[in-house]
Amino acid sequence: MSKNFDVLIRAGRDGKLFEVTSVRGEQRAVKPAASEPGTVTHDEITRLVQRLFVLSANGSASPRAVAFCGIEPGDGATWICARVAHAVAARGTNKVCVVDANFRSPALHNRFHVNNRGGLMSALCHHAPIRNQVLQGTGNNLWLLPAGADADPNVLTNSKSLSDRVAELRAEFEFLIFDTPPASLFDDAVVIGRLLDGVVLVVGAHSTHRETARKAKENLQAGHVRLLGTVLNQRTFPIPNTLYRWL
Repeated sequence: MSKNFDVLIRAGRDGKLFEVTSVRGEQRAVKPAASEPGTVTHDEITRLVQRLFVLSANGSASPRAVAFCGIEPGDGATWICARVAHAVAARGTNKVCVVDANFRSPALHNRFHVNNRGGLMSALCHHAPIRNQVLQGTGNNLWLLPAGADADPNVLTNSKSLSDRVAELRAEFEFLIFDTPPASLFDDAVVIGRLLDGVVLVVGAHSTHRETARKAKENLQAGHVRLLGTVLNQRTFPIPNTLYRWL
């Protein structure tokens, strides 16, 4: 079965950087589309959503507010985030809000073909209800909170109202899916991740360096952020499971 990313859940278990799920069946090289940072099948996204939002570990509650964070620029976190948001919304009638918290390089509004105005930046700077800033996406239960024009990263990371805004979003929506800047360059994912149920790291198969990924993971853990797992994106050739131990 063709794959170009594997879902790696519960990263860091037993002291390892990543816990790798076994892959059964034939693997063939897959060339990603030139217009996308990765080519992911519908079934693969569905399995990711099931493992992340549906299947709870040891009877614990499944996360409802999650951030996707690349290790380095170009790892495809924004693309994965948008695909996951669509898949979660497609599961039923629960209201889903995807939040562009990447003030460094906002791009989710392009994925959803809406204007990047108002948004999270405006919500942090003003006292109006955050529901006034969300835009309805495709379908009746998918919404987008864009970063907002002229988004200032200092406003995001230093805002005292960020926790209040996240609390408002939790009360308004059943699922929150955040996009954040790369973990190797900025601490935004730590600031945001503390307010959520956890962070999923997105690793570029051919771009992310092992030591960079390790430092990003350790930085999140030092910031008391729950690391839910990792996604290996842009995989274009099969890698034997034994080699994953060296990631």
